[in-house]
Amino acid sequence: MTAAQPSSDPSLRRYLDHPRGGPTVLRIVLGTQLRRLREGAGITREAAGDAIRGSHAKISRLELGRVSCKERDVADLLTLYHVTDDAVRSDFLKLARKTSSPGWWHQYGDVLPGWFETHIGLEEAASVIRTYEVQFVPGLLQTADYARAVAQLGHPRSSPEEIERRVQLRVQRQELLTVPDAPRVWAVIDEASLRRPLGGPEVMAGQLRHLLKMAELPNVTLQIAPFSLGGLAAAGGPITILRFLEPDLPDIVYLEQLTSALYLDKRDDVDHYLAVMDRLSAQSESPRESLEILERLLKHES
Repeated sequence: MTAAQPSSDPSLRRYLDHPRGGPTVLRIVLGTQLRRLREGAGITREAAGDAIRGSHAKISRLELGRVSCKERDVADLLTLYHVTDDAVRSDFLKLARKTSSPGWWHQYGDVLPGWFETHIGLEEAASVIRTYEVQFVPGLLQTADYARAVAQLGHPRSSPEEIERRVQLRVQRQELLTVPDAPRVWAVIDEASLRRPLGGPEVMAGQLRHLLKMAELPNVTLQIAPFSLGGLAAAGGPITILRFLEPDLPDIVYLEQLTSALYLDKRDDVDHYLAVMDRLSAQSESPRESLEILERLLKHES
C-alpha cells in the first residue's frame, strides 16, 4: 500500500520555508504528519516503535511533538510507511533536523524552566493568544520594572543577575507583539491585579501607562474584570488559550502552576476552557470601558 504523499499538504513546505515558533512547533508539525502517514499505512504504534528500536510510548511522544526526532528514525519510519519519493523524504528529513535547532530562548536556559520553553515556542507560532490573569498583569504586557517586581516575588532566593536575566527574557518575548503578522492578543485582567501596588506606586503607574499604550496596538484587546462582578466564570487560576492558523496545530490551553504547567489539547478540554473565556469576556467591561478604568486607576496612582 502506498501512502498519500504529504508534499500535497502545503504546511510541511511552509514550515520549512518560513518557520514560526522554533523547534517546539516544528516537532508538532512533524509528529502530526508522521501520525497521518502511519495511520494511512495501517501500521500500529508498536510496529512503528520496533522499526526505530523503541516503544509505542516513544512513537506516541514523537507524534505529539513532545520530543525531537533523529533523522535516522524519521528515515526508517518513512520507509515503513511506504514513502519512497526522494523529494518528500528530503522535506521530512530537513524538518527533523530543524526540530533539534535551539530557539532564541535557549540562551536563557539558566533561568528558563523546561516546562515554560514549550509555552514560548507555542506563543511564537500562535495567531491568537487569549489570556486571563488574576494576580498579575499578563507577561506579554508587563513593563521591565513590573516584571522585575514579579520575578523578585516569585524567586526571592535568586541573585540580582538572575532576576535581570528573567526580566530580559520577558522583554524579549514581548517583541512578538510588533513583528509582521503579529498574533492577536486578547487579555482579560482581573481588577485585583491592577489595584495591587506591585513594586510600589511608581512602578504601578508606569505599568498602567504601558497598558494604555499597548491597547493602541491593532492586535491587542484589553478587558478588565471588575470587582463588581463578584464571582467569575474562571474561578481559579490564570488561563491562556493559543490558537494557530495551521490545521496541524490544535488549540492548546496553557495552565501555569508554581513549579510546572499543564498543556491541554483534547477537544473536550479546549472547548470547556473556550466557553469559560467567552463567559469571562462577556462578563467583563468592554475594551472602551476598560481603558476608562485604567485611566482612573492611573490618576489614583499618580
